[in-house]
Amino acid sequence: MSKSFLAYSLICAPLLVLAQLAAPSDIASQNSLTTSTSLPFPTATASSSDAQTFITSGWSLSKGRIQNGGDHLEFVQDPFPDAAAPGTTTAPSGPVLQVTYPSGSFGSTDSGAQFYTLWNTTDGSQFNSMLVSYEVAVDSSFPFVKGGKLPGLRGGPEPDGCSGGNAANGTNCFSSRVMWRTSGQGEVYGYFPNDESSSICSQNQVICNSDGFGTSLDRGSFQFTPAQWGRVTMLVRLNSPVNSVNGQVELYFNNVLAANFSDIEYRSSSVINVGGFYFSTFFGGNDASWAPNDTTHAYFRNIQLWGSSTASNLTAASPARLGAESSPAQWLFGLAVAVAGALIGGVM
Repeated sequence: MSKSFLAYSLICAPLLVLAQLAAPSDIASQNSLTTSTSLPFPTATASSSDAQTFITSGWSLSKGRIQNGGDHLEFVQDPFPDAAAPGTTTAPSGPVLQVTYPSGSFGSTDSGAQFYTLWNTTDGSQFNSMLVSYEVAVDSSFPFVKGGKLPGLRGGPEPDGCSGGNAANGTNCFSSRVMWRTSGQGEVYGYFPNDESSSICSQNQVICNSDGFGTSLDRGSFQFTPAQWGRVTMLVRLNSPVNSVNGQVELYFNNVLAANFSDIEYRSSSVINVGGFYFSTFFGGNDASWAPNDTTHAYFRNIQLWGSSTASNLTAASPARLGAESSPAQWLFGLAVAVAGALIGGVM
């Protein structure tokens, strides 16, 4: 064994292993999210009409309906039974939710599907922190094109806002979803109040829009692989007190922390809480340049939620926030490589 390989093994490997220790249940425990639930799945495959009935009757939908794309939903057999998400100890069984994106479609009206699953506490209080975890896979020939949306969380009294260019103003709503971009690069995509002069917009890895659309956070900090299950876990903790800038979002991909922002003002009024799971997935973008040339699919399973009525307890935004310059996973890997490089240089 060479000295350089030994140095890498001793320095890089342990650091990278540390980055893996973030299962969804552990994240929930660390943040005192003691209430939990999961969305039921059928035990047999289901056609589009039966899938719509199952979801409408069992997933506690806002307004009791699927907002868009109900005919794009089916429950099918797992198309990738030998490609479980990394870290999976027991291979899941049973049908998965298939979403169809028709050829040439874009936007939430024509592409994919969108609905809002409400989750209420048993004591009548409101959730101010929530964690969602789900597994997602896409077809082996999935055309990422310019990008598209994947599910996340949302809240506020306006259940149809904070998407499609309908801006957040601090009193109407917020949303925090995932986006894929070109070549499967991933990011957090958030609707929360901001303008190009706000502090978060001046940070590296943040792209703010002045046209009412969402904010891109840590674009390219992780990557989706076609025909491979991946685990998405997102934590949102609302700012507290309102008007403070200590709201938080964390995004884990395959149990590795990929994005972490703790200086978000989600709300300026207590009417905004975390309402539940925002199943929102489509190509786009708002024009045909985002659309796939061929019909394609994504698949979802193991949708779990944890929540708490306690909001963020962070004292202030930190200018030294790790995610301001790079994602935590990138930073950790860079540190490992730098240390190993120095050690290798000393032994060669």
